[in-house]
Amino acid sequence: MRRVVVVFAVGSLSAGLLTGCGDGAGTVPTDAGGPVTCQVRQSTELGIATGNATGVFSALGTALADQISLATNGKVTATAAETLASVQNIQQLVAGKYQVAFAQADTAADAVLGIGTFDGKKQPVQALSRLYPSYVEVVVRADSDITTIADLRGKRVSTGSPTSGTEVVARRVLRAGGLNPDSDIAVNRLDLGKAVAGMKDGTLDALFFVGGLPTPGLGELFKSNRGEFRFLDTSDQMVGMRVLSPAYELGVIPAATYGLAEDVPAIVVPNVLLVRDNLDADVACVLTKTLFERKPQLEQANSAAKGIVRDTARATDPVPLHRGAEHALEN
Repeated sequence: MRRVVVVFAVGSLSAGLLTGCGDGAGTVPTDAGGPVTCQVRQSTELGIATGNATGVFSALGTALADQISLATNGKVTATAAETLASVQNIQQLVAGKYQVAFAQADTAADAVLGIGTFDGKKQPVQALSRLYPSYVEVVVRADSDITTIADLRGKRVSTGSPTSGTEVVARRVLRAGGLNPDSDIAVNRLDLGKAVAGMKDGTLDALFFVGGLPTPGLGELFKSNRGEFRFLDTSDQMVGMRVLSPAYELGVIPAATYGLAEDVPAIVVPNVLLVRDNLDADVACVLTKTLFERKPQLEQANSAAKGIVRDTARATDPVPLHRGAEHALEN
């Protein structure tokens, strides 16, 4: 039942309807107002924009696609797509290529405010729920002399895929550490799989990734190369990051997550599940109910799903909560 596709092109929005992902896909009704029943009346196909294949967005997005189909007895079917993550996900959600998108809260906030990457153009997106927290993971070789972000000067650094939330955060962290990401490092804009390969073969000195714990690709790196790599403490950049966005928090990567010698302080950014603001309210309600009612199954796909908590689901400001999600969370 699991279906994953890889799509990088930006689609277009058909007038009045959100077009489903893939050949022969049905259409998703737009919101006509009126009461929310949480009952989908027509067969509906959805595309879910996730992230890098070895990241948590991809693992949970694929599992969520399966659970949507099971929870609705096939009335609503979903296909998870590997993407470049947050920025691209929002762009393609707005363009109608996908109907659901995972995104970091900082990038989503930029989108609705029309700042940062979305400078001058507010994006018509709303949230179904706050999700689990992601951690700013900066990996270097254990035997290197890199102990702070400032020590990355002149180094070969992967800042994440182009138009990804990781790239947004990496550039901000570098600036908070006193570096110009355009001139003070040798930038490599790689997805997680290629960045991990670069760390293994020595063509990279460091990689950035923003993801839930555990991030599958990094788990494999630390497990298969035990003792060869370590994380940088990014907590010193917290003050500068909070100036840029209130979404950033301070947390810890527990030692047990990757078999580390000790916990590592790290910047944390929550994630959100997004839809267009005009998505049919009943579809939005069903998606939100599935997210929480099928949470145990999502946790089996990746333990980061344990961080999806109903008590904090509404904490998506400044991204508005979709009215269909409001109904689901109230009932």
